[in-house]
Amino acid sequence: MRVAPSRRRRPTMLIVGLVVAALLVPFSANAARPFPMTTIRILDISDWHAQLDPQDLGSGNIVGGAGALSAYFAQERAAQPNTLTVTAGDDFGASPPISGFFDEVPAILGQRLMGIDIGTFGNHNFDRGIDHLQDMIDLAGSTAPAVVGSPFTYVSANLTRRDANLSGVKDYQIFDFSGTKVAIIGITNPEAPSLVFPGSFGTIVPSDPVAAAMRAQKAARKEGASIFIVITHMGITERESGTGPLTDFASKLRGFHMIIGDHTDFQFEATINGALVIENRSKSLTYSRTDLVVEQRPGKSNHRVVSTTNTFITPRVADVTPDPAVETMLAPYRALLAPILSVVQGTANKEVPRADACGRADGRLCESLIGNVVTDSMLAHFPSADVAITNSGGIRADLTCPLADSPTDFCGPQADPTDIEVTRGQTYAVLPFGNFAVTIDMTGAELKAMLENGVSQMPGANGRFAQVAGLCFTYDIALAAGSRVTGAVVHNGTACTATPLDLTGAASYRVAMNDFMAFGGDSYPNFAARQVSDGTTLEEALASFIRDNEQITPTIQGRIVCADSNGAIAPNCPVPVP
Repeated sequence: MRVAPSRRRRPTMLIVGLVVAALLVPFSANAARPFPMTTIRILDISDWHAQLDPQDLGSGNIVGGAGALSAYFAQERAAQPNTLTVTAGDDFGASPPISGFFDEVPAILGQRLMGIDIGTFGNHNFDRGIDHLQDMIDLAGSTAPAVVGSPFTYVSANLTRRDANLSGVKDYQIFDFSGTKVAIIGITNPEAPSLVFPGSFGTIVPSDPVAAAMRAQKAARKEGASIFIVITHMGITERESGTGPLTDFASKLRGFHMIIGDHTDFQFEATINGALVIENRSKSLTYSRTDLVVEQRPGKSNHRVVSTTNTFITPRVADVTPDPAVETMLAPYRALLAPILSVVQGTANKEVPRADACGRADGRLCESLIGNVVTDSMLAHFPSADVAITNSGGIRADLTCPLADSPTDFCGPQADPTDIEVTRGQTYAVLPFGNFAVTIDMTGAELKAMLENGVSQMPGANGRFAQVAGLCFTYDIALAAGSRVTGAVVHNGTACTATPLDLTGAASYRVAMNDFMAFGGDSYPNFAARQVSDGTTLEEALASFIRDNEQITPTIQGRIVCADSNGAIAPNCPVPVP
């Protein structure tokens, strides 16, 4: 009798089933078992500019400074030992006198004491040229026992001919946390050479940041890195939309976990192409704490980030005990500066802030009191000049002493808000670059090209935004850049007149400016071959102007007027603060 086929196969099928079940039991158990996790903490300060001393924001709200930051960072590391502390460029340059007067050495020592692990370059790192930057790189990395603090490294992957000009700089650095390798890749802002004095970059030329970042990522991956972070001196330029070079850059990258921006003094956070993208306020008004939770899977580069949490922190001095090692380091520098910078030059009848009439803190949208004073001082220094123009990016601080006294500045207590002192320390803080005041004879058409460049980036705030004296001009923000200036009239020293300025090739004017602009800085036309200088710096002209006037009484006078032929349609004129 024949046996049914189904009955003949049953023992075989049963055996196969048991084997499969036996194989699946340990596999399922392994799948359920979690992989080891590790947390990596990233601390970042943006655009620090050697802000070694805290800033008084009013009402007793004193924020930042190297001593407080050092204390905050120590607490962060105590809570999470797997911590990296980074900065994305302009950690020095355009610095207060406590650093700028001493070739930025205090800025590097302060960072060593704060525990900075790695940084990249922004435009201001090149302010004093390649040789000075090399000195700073060497000091940052020094292991000499006499140098306070811990060494740190600079990285920048998009600098062509970098190694022919600088030593000790890499594309990236890899940090190992319990087997998880984190690559920190540096990127310098591509337009940086146009923002510093010509020649400051040596023969270095920034290359495409996206291509450089992707090449560095590939190389780091070959070395076993599985977590990839970019520190770049690029930021957002529009707060509301979150757009700008930083987000443009991030949108073109793939395979990164975090992108840290800088340069534009905005607080920003977004996720782009799977990467957390952040930017802090400048000068340590905020710092960021980002925790990356990493799943440590088997394999050379298989670790993956399973969660990311970012927090922006305001480092209030009152909430910590500032690191005394920082003050000990700064004390001899303060002693040297005090006899020079505490000398009162004159007074002002009101506060003269860096902020402009539209409330922009760095004065890059509208006419400003301080812009008027600086350009008036240039005309006073050059009586033969018809017009003065300066870039707002060169103005770096409030002119008047703070009403709330601080033990770390070079001002005394201010008893009268209608008679506020201006010390030499303040004029140096306003104009820290050492640029010379120069004059250039040019045609009306050339002067118009200067003014056009000054408003070409509007409505975006930009350091090239022009502050002026000797003229008042109007521009239409709705017109194409390069064709926005619609007219100019003579300013007689106290008010705009009805007398038009001829902005054609038929007219000629003597224009006072700084030598940075004369050499084509901030994309101004290059008139270097025609400049005339008597060797006076812009700061010296400003200090002399204040001394000569005893009390200055600046006002907003309508020297720069924005019109919008589109009416309510974007881009819109910036609105002055009432």
